[in-house]
Amino acid sequence: MKTQTMLSLLLILAVNFASGQVHCSKYYPFEEGTSFQYSMFDKKGKPDGTSNYKVNSVINSGGETIAEMSVILLDKKGNEIVTSNYTIICTDSGVKIDFQSLMPSQMLEQYKEMDVQVDLSGTDIELPNDLSVGQELQEANVTMNVKMAGMNMKTMVNMMNRKVEKIETITTPAGSFECFVIYSENESQIMGIKKTFPSRLWLAEGVGMVKQESYQKDGDLISATELTKFK
Repeated sequence: MKTQTMLSLLLILAVNFASGQVHCSKYYPFEEGTSFQYSMFDKKGKPDGTSNYKVNSVINSGGETIAEMSVILLDKKGNEIVTSNYTIICTDSGVKIDFQSLMPSQMLEQYKEMDVQVDLSGTDIELPNDLSVGQELQEANVTMNVKMAGMNMKTMVNMMNRKVEKIETITTPAGSFECFVIYSENESQIMGIKKTFPSRLWLAEGVGMVKQESYQKDGDLISATELTKFK
């Protein structure tokens, strides 16, 4: 999988992943051992892989609740693509995801073996507890600079124009849910080449992400993700 595709996928999954109501967050699970699965589909509705999440640990410190998360991405044949760990911080106002923890450790180890320098920068991803139709949400971005053999390769992923569009009830294999629909534009740039893919997220209080769709600029569907298991 290409680096820019991996960064885009992890940024979208991380900011869209949200499940279980507990204490300081209405949407993110802060209970150790919680696990759930999302199934991914291509533009024709055919299975295209799964992502399995788990809350590995939860720590309360300095007025914050910190959850260490793991995600395993599998392709449509069930083969592992990548395993990643990242951190979610919860306060009374909502949650933040540490952008630096989005880069898979497997990929960083591969770069070290190749004598490649990798630098990450960006903004934490935020999702407030109080959502309302018409609300604009903070943008997020991750930038990765890869230096090797005298060459620099910059990859940027920006999540822009985030806003709450409407409230809608939808049904997935996991059940029927009343959801906030959150729109955003996900822009990737590598070596000066820029691509933008609009997306929509269906987010249910007490459940979290129920569904997510990505589109071409003309509105044609590229892919979809649905909640299929929760434990």
